[in-house]
Amino acid sequence: MIPQRSNAGWIEVVTGCMFSGKTEELIRRLNRARYARQSVLVFKPATDTRYATQAIVSHSAAELPCLAVGTADDILRAVGEVRVVGIDEGQFFDLGLVGVCNRLADEGRRVVVAGLDQDFRGEPFEPMPQLMAVAEYVTKTLAVCMCCGGPADRSQRLVPRDARVLLGSAETYEARCRRCWRPEAMAASQGTLPF
Repeated sequence: MIPQRSNAGWIEVVTGCMFSGKTEELIRRLNRARYARQSVLVFKPATDTRYATQAIVSHSAAELPCLAVGTADDILRAVGEVRVVGIDEGQFFDLGLVGVCNRLADEGRRVVVAGLDQDFRGEPFEPMPQLMAVAEYVTKTLAVCMCCGGPADRSQRLVPRDARVLLGSAETYEARCRRCWRPEAMAASQGTLPF
């Protein structure tokens, strides 16, 4: 339960691997705020065009209208007077997102950010680790491992691309547990080592 005071702001981070329900949890929290008649505005990076350009959409097809922005600073310019700010795919923003979220919380707003905590190599996916460090509330979601059915916290890339950011869904990634995750398999197909 997250307590609310009229003039106190805070940051909530929902993080985990691909297919762990991060966006779905973000949508659930924001819908609850809307039901409580709180003003809500949702943002996502303009680079995320997988399902819709003006909505955040979960892999289970839940969606919520949003503004697509180019940078974290664009959020400050567009936020207006809303009390609850939702941000999806936080890992696609630059480190400026941390300062933006801190400023919004300092202004007394509730800020809810969802994003991957690790990239496909298992390395921390900035700026999410920095956001987790300053957030009042952090929720780590787990998926189901596509190999063994265990709890999954890693994103296995299925296509041979070395770029850190590669938009995709089930055709590009699988959720994997620590035991079944194989970053070296992708690196071997590319002729490089991931670490």
